[in-house]
Amino acid sequence: MTNLDVGYKDKQVVYGASLKVDAGEFVALIGHNGAGKTTLLKTICGFLKTKVGEVIYKGDMITNKSPAINVRKGLSFVHQEKSLFPNLSVLENLQLAAYAIGKSSGLDQRLENVYRLFPILKEREKQLAETLSGGQQKQLAVGMAILVNPDLLLLDEPSLGLSPNLVKDLGRVLKEIQKVGTAILLVEQNVKMAISLAQRIYVMRTGQIILEDTHENMTKRETLWDLF
Repeated sequence: MTNLDVGYKDKQVVYGASLKVDAGEFVALIGHNGAGKTTLLKTICGFLKTKVGEVIYKGDMITNKSPAINVRKGLSFVHQEKSLFPNLSVLENLQLAAYAIGKSSGLDQRLENVYRLFPILKEREKQLAETLSGGQQKQLAVGMAILVNPDLLLLDEPSLGLSPNLVKDLGRVLKEIQKVGTAILLVEQNVKMAISLAQRIYVMRTGQIILEDTHENMTKRETLWDLF
C-alpha cells in the first residue's frame, strides 16, 4: 500500500501511509491507541475507502475493492471485535468460514490443521461459540481465518485481553502459520510481543508511519518511549 489517506466522513485519520508485506513475511505495525493502525487494516481489506493512495496485492490493484472480493483473493482479516457466529458451534463456525468463500474442498484436512494449532477447539467443537472463554473465542477467530489458507493474514490486536500464557501460545501459533508460507501483518499494542515475532516493524503515530526497521535493530533499542 502506498500513500494512503483515510478517514471517517470529514475526519482524516491516516495521512500518506505506506507499507509493504512481502510473500511469507511477518510484519508488525505498532503505535499508541488511536494512531490509525486499525483504520489502515480495514482499508487494506476493503472495509474502508481510501481518499488517496493505492493498495496493491500480488500485483493487482485492490484499492477500494470489497472485503468479499479481497477475501476470495487470499486475504483474511481477524478483527479486534468479536467476529464469530455466537449461536453456532465451534465446528459450524469453522465450516461456515470455508463455505462462505467456496473453499470447502479438503476441509477435513484443514480442520485437522486448525485443531493441531488450537487443540482446545477440537475439545470444544460441539460447544456454542458464545459459551467459550475470551481466549478460546480469539483462537476460534484465528482458526476461521487460517482455515481458508490465506496468503496474507491481517490481525488486529489478537493479544488483547489474553493472559500472558495465552499470549505466548498465540505467538507460537502465529510463527507456525508463517512457516507454511502465510504472510502476516500484525497490529499490536503489545509492543514486546510484536517485536519478538516480526521480521520488520512499522511504527505509527497520529496517523503517520514514522519508522520502518528490522527485528534486529528494534530489539537493540534501549528504549521505545521516544516513538510513542
